[in-house]
Amino acid sequence: MNDLKEIYSTLKKSTDYIYGEYQVGRVTFKFLYNEVLCDSRSIDELVLKPLSKLRGKKLLKLDLYLANGNVLVLDKKDILLFLNKGFFILSGKEIYAIELKSNLTRGIGVVTSELSLSGPKDSFTENFNTNLGLIRKRISSSLKVDTMDIGRYTSTKVGVLSVDGIVKEDLVHHVLKNLSQIDIDGIIDSSYLKESLENHFNIFPTIMMSERPDKCSMALLEGKVIIIVDNSCYGLILPSFFFDYFHTTDDYYQKPVHTSFIRLVRVCAFLIAIFTPSIYIAVTTRNYDFVPYSLLMILKAGRTFVPFPAYLEAFFMILCFEILKESDLRMSTTSGSSISILGGLILGDAAVSAGVVSPIMIIVIAISSIAGLIFASVELGNALRTFKLFLLVLSTLFGLFGIFIGTIFLIYLLFTTEIFGYSYCYFDKYEIMDSFLRITKREKHRNSKLTNNTYRGRIQ
Repeated sequence: MNDLKEIYSTLKKSTDYIYGEYQVGRVTFKFLYNEVLCDSRSIDELVLKPLSKLRGKKLLKLDLYLANGNVLVLDKKDILLFLNKGFFILSGKEIYAIELKSNLTRGIGVVTSELSLSGPKDSFTENFNTNLGLIRKRISSSLKVDTMDIGRYTSTKVGVLSVDGIVKEDLVHHVLKNLSQIDIDGIIDSSYLKESLENHFNIFPTIMMSERPDKCSMALLEGKVIIIVDNSCYGLILPSFFFDYFHTTDDYYQKPVHTSFIRLVRVCAFLIAIFTPSIYIAVTTRNYDFVPYSLLMILKAGRTFVPFPAYLEAFFMILCFEILKESDLRMSTTSGSSISILGGLILGDAAVSAGVVSPIMIIVIAISSIAGLIFASVELGNALRTFKLFLLVLSTLFGLFGIFIGTIFLIYLLFTTEIFGYSYCYFDKYEIMDSFLRITKREKHRNSKLTNNTYRGRIQ
């Protein structure tokens, strides 16, 4: 199939493809483009008008005489590929692809999912080149980019970014090998790649998603790899370790003493989110001797007129909170605020007044649920919820012994999980304290597991 008219005949069911012929002197040019993906005004001003003024030998080498900078000479097999990427296909003696894409993407906006308190406000968009440019302006000469197309029907452009001289080449090769083995109909968002690269049996996230260019740039300087995907405003950071989810980009824009306190708060919030409901169930149903008698009487008094067992009460409250949270996320901003007020105040107060739920149970579930919201990662929040329910079942069946079993399983899961050959809970000798606190040293080092170039420099 080497004629544009023949190619158009296979696409005639789609009315957004435009085929035509253009006569210049004695030479007839054929053209084919998609009116949605191409800018019609640019076609007229940058191609057809300049083309009408050319004569003689200039008509044989259009890539040298057309004003548009991105004019490519194509092989016949690549016509459909460039046609569906927004190129104007022009056929004369040679077949040319001229980039005249319509602007179908939004501009650079403000970060929404990872709010920036004192750092840069720009965020990724759905345009591949824009996202690459946001990182390139931060890391210039040493940034290395490997690209490939993934998806049988979408042929989505995927870029693997790394910093030459810092990243270990084995990691880059490992990532590229895994990406090349993905066989899928299409890549609509970067989360499609995340799902293909992660271990499905692990509930904790091992690849971090971020829409912040500054966060991705910091990860590159650590020796990590970033994956950006066309039509997606989220970059993938890999490998991501467990304690990376306790850090935020704003930690490095504030004084170390304040950041250290906040990191300790996040560690406490992680423990509260997982263990609080199960410990409450254990000490009020099985292990009475683990709490002071006066406190036990207070807990029992709050449940005097509640008709349901404590574990059913806890499951019911967790379910109500998850329904409230999901409805708040899916509704508009105005409606979401109304739902939060209705669920949090009216329904909660009514449930206590009716004697269906004890006040102490509402406090326990509320503290546990709010502690889980301190983490920006949705995947980590889902993992906390799953493990909280798992521990709740164990504490119902075995009391504190069940919680001990669940804790051992949690530790085992964290230390046996691997991502691209790296341990999920790896502790670097240079950064072991930075996992929990932020301590400023004159000499800074990178994670020796991720890079051979561990020395950062010296603060003057």
